[in-house]
Amino acid sequence: MKVHNYLEIEAIEDIPGVLRRVVIGADDGAPTFVMRVFEVKPGNSTPFHSHSWEHEVFVLSGKGIVKGEAEEKSIDEGVVVFIAPDEEHCFTNTSSDVLRFICVIPLPDTVTPQP
Repeated sequence: MKVHNYLEIEAIEDIPGVLRRVVIGADDGAPTFVMRVFEVKPGNSTPFHSHSWEHEVFVLSGKGIVKGEAEEKSIDEGVVVFIAPDEEHCFTNTSSDVLRFICVIPLPDTVTPQP
């Protein structure tokens, strides 16, 4: 078992205005999934992108929108989001507070490509 505060993990800002922490992953012995915490600063967003794996998101705090190929939905504290494999998407902070969410993805070696 591993228990720690997510703030003990160094935040990476490889996208301007978006902090990312890998709070549980392969280095922790997780065989299947990676749990990440994102903090999107006010007025910023993740890039519009897609990839071959699904992910699940739980919004911890803040307000924003999640944009897909065909629609855009408001998100705030307590909202859950499922992003299907190969679905284009991005998260945008529309508030004056940080948009903070948990994002769970499969480890790359566990992904089976979709037909």
